[in-house]
Amino acid sequence: MKATIAIVGSGFIGRGWAARFASAGAHVRLWDSDPGAPGAALRWLDETLPAMEQLGLIADAAGARTRVVACATLDQAVAEVDYVQENAPEALDLKRDLHRRIEAATADTTVVGSSTSTFPGSRIFGGLSREDRCLVAHPANPPHLLPVVELVPTPRTAPAALARCQDLMRAAGQVPVLLKKEIEGFVMNRLQAGVICEAISLVADGVIAPDDLDAVIRHSLGLRWSFMGPFETMDLNAPGGFADYAARYGGPLRGLGRDLKVAAEWPAETLATIETERRARVPGGDLAARGAWRDRRLMALAAHKKQMNAKEGE
Repeated sequence: MKATIAIVGSGFIGRGWAARFASAGAHVRLWDSDPGAPGAALRWLDETLPAMEQLGLIADAAGARTRVVACATLDQAVAEVDYVQENAPEALDLKRDLHRRIEAATADTTVVGSSTSTFPGSRIFGGLSREDRCLVAHPANPPHLLPVVELVPTPRTAPAALARCQDLMRAAGQVPVLLKKEIEGFVMNRLQAGVICEAISLVADGVIAPDDLDAVIRHSLGLRWSFMGPFETMDLNAPGGFADYAARYGGPLRGLGRDLKVAAEWPAETLATIETERRARVPGGDLAARGAWRDRRLMALAAHKKQMNAKEGE
């Protein structure tokens, strides 16, 4: 892809975006309000890009790395770029102020996306004179390994800006999905919230231990959800397809739905139990290493899926 991208906020999400865009051929500029963050992101790229190349996920790690630079100022980072991906902390006033600064320093043709995972774009961009070129572009974490990105236009986002963002994301190797209207938490986090909240309730009610609950996801639902969604799962789990599944199991599943406790409080003692079990598994000082292990696993899974998709013509 031939584009210049500004990454505003170069922490976990921002550095993943940098890896994704640079490996697809874009020139990437990093900026962060923390002066040390871009340098840390560059050092992370020095390790991550070669690991991705080794697994066949990208073609030229060295070339990708040369296309990423750190900028001393926000104005320098966003001037005359094709696209800005903002990844600031989830604080609404901070994001609103940052986007006012981005608007003042960018060309009118620049499309601007926010990685926010909670705020509808109209709350972030409302009041800007160029809200029509802004939208939410919410990635999975980490975005260089989990390619879906939720594109959520505000009521004022111009169709042309949305189309340009879709094209850019596809060129970067992402899988853009379009939300037809704004909704709190978007789709990915709402689905995740349902699973997480019910999981905590099951532990709180004494149904299952935290480690065993993780095993249920890891060794059943998570395996098939890595390559198909719930509707395709339903379609393949009954002889006559989706309609047959709905007829056979719809009643019992709706009954379970009424019994779920996804809106229940998170009891402090349950959270303490889960924290104790997690720290027994992974001490606090080992979390960064475990995160690196997760990324290696995701790289291997992504490489497998890429290989299988190529064989099957997908």
